[in-house]
Amino acid sequence: MNIILLGPPGAGKGTQAARLVHDRGMVQISTGDMLREAVRAGTEIGRMADEIMKAGKLFPDDLMSQILGARLDQPDTGRGVIFDGYPRTHAQAEALDRLLAERGRHLDFVVELDVDEEALVDRITGRFTCAKCGQGYHDRYKLPKLPGLCDVCGSEEFKRRADDNEEAVRTRMSEYRAKTAPILPFYEAKGLVRRVDGMAPIDEVGAAVDAILDGR
Repeated sequence: MNIILLGPPGAGKGTQAARLVHDRGMVQISTGDMLREAVRAGTEIGRMADEIMKAGKLFPDDLMSQILGARLDQPDTGRGVIFDGYPRTHAQAEALDRLLAERGRHLDFVVELDVDEEALVDRITGRFTCAKCGQGYHDRYKLPKLPGLCDVCGSEEFKRRADDNEEAVRTRMSEYRAKTAPILPFYEAKGLVRRVDGMAPIDEVGAAVDAILDGR
């Protein structure tokens, strides 16, 4: 099972990807993570990537294909792959098709977590966490049981992400639409796109994703 999981920041894409990794033994492939790891490891491609990124240039598609191909050849990908952050262009989508076909594989689904922008703004701008243990809360939907005290560790310190504000959230939504606009028509023409209500409770989203992957 090879899928692309799409969703703007805050839609729960990371949560669903982690669940698929845990429950199904799938591998999450993030091109950004792979490039950073190659840079840290000091490989030849890593050195090239470092120079390209420091110069503020886009990483060439042919080199990205080499990195992805090498990753797909590793045995842990045999139970399925979740592509994260790739492809972002029509050319990359075609390149991914070739990479998979060369290995006797194909893309099964493109699963998009569909969100309502206004509801997403409300979800993200209201969230905060315990500064000590990381337990998550929300101004409207999940306040601590005792005001000012974390339910888990009892800490009185809480924090919010600096970019969890309305302007930043709307900017991230705009960027997401710009990045997915080139590839969604490509996959829709192939009949691979499936949409799930990303605003539903986490377990319901997970069940809907499972139903798609299981052909139910």
